[in-house]
Amino acid sequence: MRVELLFWAGCPSHGKALRELQDVLRESGHDPEAVIVREVKTDDDAASEGFVGSPTIRIDGADVQPLADEPTGLTCRIYHRRDGRISPTPDPADLREAVLAATAAAAAPRGERPRAAGPSR
Repeated sequence: MRVELLFWAGCPSHGKALRELQDVLRESGHDPEAVIVREVKTDDDAASEGFVGSPTIRIDGADVQPLADEPTGLTCRIYHRRDGRISPTPDPADLREAVLAATAAAAAPRGERPRAAGPSR
């Protein structure tokens, strides 16, 4: 499982997002230090990465809370928590769900990959 946290230095919430992500990985029996942390420094980098704001967390290339038709750029990102609140970091329940889906997909025999579940709302 490949876990990435992409951030822009102008947004202060990436440290909190990394801690929350590492907590979820630890709780799930995964190595919390395996997170690949990458800074997105330019608008060109943001465009090539499909970076829609900081922090962005991807598991096996899939955003943990995908955004439809959101422009790329160096900006702070907002997330919608399951209780309806707005947050600078994803809901830990969304992180857990994404980790569980990726773990199940990795364990499934080839050709029988389970469908990845998106965040429940």
